[in-house]
Amino acid sequence: RKGRVTQIVGSSLSDKKGKSEAVTNFESEHGAGYFAEMYKKDKLTGGHVIMLGPGNEEAAMEAIKAYPGGLQIGGGINPTNAKKYLDAGASKVIVTSYVFKDGQIKFQKLQELIDAVGKDRLVLDLSCRRRRTSKGHSRFFVVTDRWQKFSEFEVNEKNMKVLADKCSEILVHGVDVEGKRQGVETELVELLGSVASIPVTYAGGIRSEQDIQIIEDLGRGRVDFTIGSALDIFGGNMPYQEIAKRFSGYTEDSKDECETCNRRRPLLPSSSESSSSLAAAGAAAELESTEEEAEENKQVVERKAPGAIESPRHRSACTKT
Repeated sequence: RKGRVTQIVGSSLSDKKGKSEAVTNFESEHGAGYFAEMYKKDKLTGGHVIMLGPGNEEAAMEAIKAYPGGLQIGGGINPTNAKKYLDAGASKVIVTSYVFKDGQIKFQKLQELIDAVGKDRLVLDLSCRRRRTSKGHSRFFVVTDRWQKFSEFEVNEKNMKVLADKCSEILVHGVDVEGKRQGVETELVELLGSVASIPVTYAGGIRSEQDIQIIEDLGRGRVDFTIGSALDIFGGNMPYQEIAKRFSGYTEDSKDECETCNRRRPLLPSSSESSSSLAAAGAAAELESTEEEAEENKQVVERKAPGAIESPRHRSACTKT
């Protein structure tokens, strides 16, 4: 926020007049580049740099230039500016609001992004909140505009399958628990684990190793995760060095080294809410083989997202500016 790397409570974001700034868990004295260098040194890849509002581009650029190919960037991304961030060093761009209008996803706009950067460098952010349907059921719907506006796009099996052909990864923040360190959205994690056909990263509420294991179990080893406010480098109690040691060394290329075992691709830890938001919490891992192949080889490498495990993808840390 305002160029500073911070960690916030996601559901407290508001653009309403007279409303105070988002609840802040932590604000760092260090710039975004400092954390990017840290992730680079610890070989953590896939971290998220999220620009929450205007005035963050300089800080975001500092981060992706410090760790070329190691960080993804989101916040105000569109077909006009996306290539600029990729050329500066971002591995992928993360998009939400641009492809949603009047509560619906606009596939024409999504195609414009694909034409601009390619499907392989596009991450769709389906960050969501609970809302009751007309029939009284509690469901998860995508929220846009800094997580304040509900869309009519439900996070479900049908919609996830449609979008799996339009991007290389899907990022899902459980906005109602984001930054609160009160546990994860178990129902959401279970849903993601049951429908994931491409890399999926969950973020929100992680507070302990137990939560990481819950994501691994409910997510069926298919869901990566990110950690932000819970890390000690962002004022939390989870030791960053232990997380980094556990998930370091897995890169985009390393997952091809063994085609018959499960791999985990660590994401970067991040600080949240500054002009440019570096979001990369924990570490994530990728399930690179089927369960049968993993069983046959007995060479299962832990995987998880900004946290990953037993048959995971990647883990990452979350930094916001």
